[in-house]
Amino acid sequence: MKLSRLAAHTPPSGILAISNAVKKRAAAGEQLLNYTVGDFDPQLFPIPQLLEDEIVKAYRNKQTNYPAADGNEDLRKAIAAFVEKQQELSYTPSEIMIGSGGRPLLFAAYNMIVDPGDKVIYPVPSWNNHFYVQLTGAVPCIIETKPENNFMPTAEEIRPHIKDATLLALCSPQNPTGTGFSAAQLKAIGAMVVEENARRGADEKKLYILYDQIYYLLNYGRQPHVSPVSVCPQLRPYTIYIDAISKAFAATGVRVGWCYGPEPVISKIKTMLNHVGAWAPMAEQQAVTAFLNNGAAVAAYLSGFKTALQQRLDRIYHGIQELKKEGLPIDAIAPQASIYLTVNIDLPQDVTTFLLDEAGIALLPFRVFGTAHAHNWYRLSVGTCRMEDIAPFLQRLKEVLRKKMELA
Repeated sequence: MKLSRLAAHTPPSGILAISNAVKKRAAAGEQLLNYTVGDFDPQLFPIPQLLEDEIVKAYRNKQTNYPAADGNEDLRKAIAAFVEKQQELSYTPSEIMIGSGGRPLLFAAYNMIVDPGDKVIYPVPSWNNHFYVQLTGAVPCIIETKPENNFMPTAEEIRPHIKDATLLALCSPQNPTGTGFSAAQLKAIGAMVVEENARRGADEKKLYILYDQIYYLLNYGRQPHVSPVSVCPQLRPYTIYIDAISKAFAATGVRVGWCYGPEPVISKIKTMLNHVGAWAPMAEQQAVTAFLNNGAAVAAYLSGFKTALQQRLDRIYHGIQELKKEGLPIDAIAPQASIYLTVNIDLPQDVTTFLLDEAGIALLPFRVFGTAHAHNWYRLSVGTCRMEDIAPFLQRLKEVLRKKMELA
């Protein structure tokens, strides 16, 4: 059947291909430790009780009609106050757009800024930028990041490509690495963007930063979160932020996200998504409004949630360091934020299938996040990790790596 060129040339998600294969094996009865998914087991990590109660309340009050096309005004006001409290950034409700999670907002931002043939700069490994570039017909400019920089792009790496670029897509904390920018790193990038936009003429398209910070509230203090406008206020006219409740509040299925930035850009994102209809449901919008307006409930949830996630990440990280001390070919980057741990398994092959077959351990290789050079690096997610599974996980790793070394 002949369809569009887009249909013919858009590849499926490599992340989902591996995750779905793992789920299929688990459903067939295999006892697997599945650390591939960027999601949460709601039995381990339920959404905030107040949020759940407010969702139920809204549906029982028959709040099932269309919401406002750009998001209910009371929710946009709540988000404006939330952003000011959490990040000390001031945005008005008119500079905020609500969507059904972060994905449609990212897609709309790409489409409202990027024309076919425009250059988009983005680092790898990173989540989904290569698909958005393809869907908009843009020209990719890929920055292969380095482990010595915690897989975060630097100003020096970006600088040679900035002159004719339209969009710089950044994410901090980064998916898949769980690492983030330092203030100095981001300030250097920001200053470069400001300088480049000052160089461009009035009739030239400016260079915009798309800043995905959906994990920023899950920060463990090793690298405090920073944002472009915070470190470089001159970036305000050129920065679009993406955020949602999905990760910080374990609410991936509730589907409420928001973007904020310069009104001329946000208004165009609103126009596009009004035609698409990618709205967050009315009941969920009302529930998120009530939850974000309750600062004590937000703080209490984040405190317990972050502690539980950090315990898992730190225990696995320190366990891997013990395996490294024993001479096994494994290492990890100390977790900074999010639900991810960056793991290196230094074997002369992609060990994804090997670990799954020999140890029942499922990790995601960095290759599914667009990188061609970060061999032997993997993302480990603790969103479905039970504390009692960590010791068996580390023991399985130890046994299978030792066996592999003996056979080498």
